[in-house]
Amino acid sequence: MNQIKAWFCRIFSNPEVLVLVGTLLVGFLAIVWAGDVLSPVLASIVVAYLLEGVVVRLQLLGMGRRWAVIGSFSLFIALLSYTMFGLVPLLSIQTAQLAQQLPNMFQQGVEIFMALPEKYPEFVSEEQIELIAAQASSEAVKYIQEVVSFSAASVLSLVVLIIYLFLVPMMVFFFLMDKLQILNWFTSYLPANRRLTREVWATVNQQIANYVRGKAWEILIVWCSCFIAFKLLGLDYAVLLSFLVGLSVLIPYVGATVVTIPVLLVAYVQWNLSNEFLYLMGVFFIIQALDGYVLVPLLFAEVVNLHPVAIIVAILFFGGIWGFWGVFFAIPLATLVQAVMVAWPKEPIALVEN
Repeated sequence: MNQIKAWFCRIFSNPEVLVLVGTLLVGFLAIVWAGDVLSPVLASIVVAYLLEGVVVRLQLLGMGRRWAVIGSFSLFIALLSYTMFGLVPLLSIQTAQLAQQLPNMFQQGVEIFMALPEKYPEFVSEEQIELIAAQASSEAVKYIQEVVSFSAASVLSLVVLIIYLFLVPMMVFFFLMDKLQILNWFTSYLPANRRLTREVWATVNQQIANYVRGKAWEILIVWCSCFIAFKLLGLDYAVLLSFLVGLSVLIPYVGATVVTIPVLLVAYVQWNLSNEFLYLMGVFFIIQALDGYVLVPLLFAEVVNLHPVAIIVAILFFGGIWGFWGVFFAIPLATLVQAVMVAWPKEPIALVEN
């Protein structure tokens, strides 16, 4: 106990460590207590990170900072307008069509399960199938209730979305245009002894920038690749399913596994076990393999490598306390933890003489 007390006093007697711990603690409490309120701010920061890369490239071409910001922001507004007035309505239509087909898909699934005892009586009994069907029916009822409750709250969600559509672009513009002023204002409230904090922030800031931009490119490439493949093969709901596959890369390992279920389910209902179904499975898993073994190493070569177990633990932990943003920033936050561990003052190792 005395050794722990001595270590605690020795480490936290360092003012730089106190500044780092205090900064991390304030940030953690702000996330836990005001994470939902700060969602538009966080979304604006993510978009600003994306556009900062465009601004820097325009500046390298000889354009001034102000005009580079205006040009990149104009591009963002154009993409946002296309998304809201072109892509979102199409996704909404296909989502409604898919929701109407869910009862038929469920019925086909029940028929397949009911036929299993006749085909494989040595593996599956009728009692087991009836139990599974009863559980599936109860889950379907819960799902319908959730859909109804979601529809009832959709008006409020629409109002919030409209507010965000005005707030986020405005904050993005000011984050880009007044970047230095905002950073100087923020750092002016930090203590002077913050060398350790600067080292950690320099590492994490670079990792966040690389991660956000790389993840945006990964989503776009996977989305477009799946859309082209699904469209050429004639898969129903190609826009919606390819969009879901693109978003699934936000959750490493888990997202790809989860999104495979609706893709294969729609393909099976449309084609059964035909050649088209097998072609789709082959193309889909090739895209997933290329994403995991080619695209991710290329896009995230500058991001600190983390063990898959560390990534999954980070997703579970930060997602549990921070929801969607915790999942999205799981890897940068895990990088933050790693950077703090690297920068943390090390105890000298005493050599034992023989």
